[in-house]
Amino acid sequence: MKYVVAMLCLLQSSWLFSQEYTFGVVPQYESQKLNAIWQPLLKQVSEQTGVKIELITVKSIPVFEQAFANGEYDFAYMNPWHSVVAHEKQGYLPLIKDAGRSLQGVLVVNKKSGIDNLSQLEGAEIAFPAPNALGASLLMRADLALLYGLKIKPVYVQTHSSVYLNVALNSTKAGGGVLGTLKQQPKNLQQKLKVIYKTREISRHPIVAHPRVASEIQIKVQRAFLNIGESDEHKHLFAEIPIIEPSIATLAEYQQLTEWGLSAFYVEN
Repeated sequence: MKYVVAMLCLLQSSWLFSQEYTFGVVPQYESQKLNAIWQPLLKQVSEQTGVKIELITVKSIPVFEQAFANGEYDFAYMNPWHSVVAHEKQGYLPLIKDAGRSLQGVLVVNKKSGIDNLSQLEGAEIAFPAPNALGASLLMRADLALLYGLKIKPVYVQTHSSVYLNVALNSTKAGGGVLGTLKQQPKNLQQKLKVIYKTREISRHPIVAHPRVASEIQIKVQRAFLNIGESDEHKHLFAEIPIIEPSIATLAEYQQLTEWGLSAFYVEN
């Protein structure tokens, strides 16, 4: 009997590792760049764990939101507010976060615009990647409305890069982004922009797992990310995401976001 049980456990374990698991990534950049950033990292995770992982990229944040709301991803990298919603809708749980820094939204204007303070943006069109991009849009719109009483006209342009380009070309008076993506823009584009406001700081994007993924697989994948982050040989694979210090994430640390009034600005697809 013990032999049969052992064989069944072995077969189940073999079956779990023979499956291909999907990994969705929030589209902060175009698909080509996302593939260049994530494929080498996920390949290393697969080599360390024996878990087959397929990267899934989509063209817009609303498409990504609908996918995780439907439970289409086994694993995913998403913003902190998305992780709260994903848990409510599908039971996704955070595995990994970046303990090296926090997320902060920035509001940029064209350096030649003459705009120096938020009051000059009353009623103005402001570019955002999508309604629910956390630092760049959701938290920014909440801050402008709830902390400063500012009324604006949001214009959604799909990506962070498009936001900065719109502002540089004077298509909108301002645009919402995050410090990380702003610093990754071409120098000539950055030089045309000026930050006039920064949001409250929050914990950074977690890597989450759907509850249908066996705990054995979740733990192996989590440990692989941690090991890669500690390896001198492989930790550079996190640089472009960017994640500075991979560490264990918990659901509790993201629950504070529900107290910030963000639900009033979240747009259901």
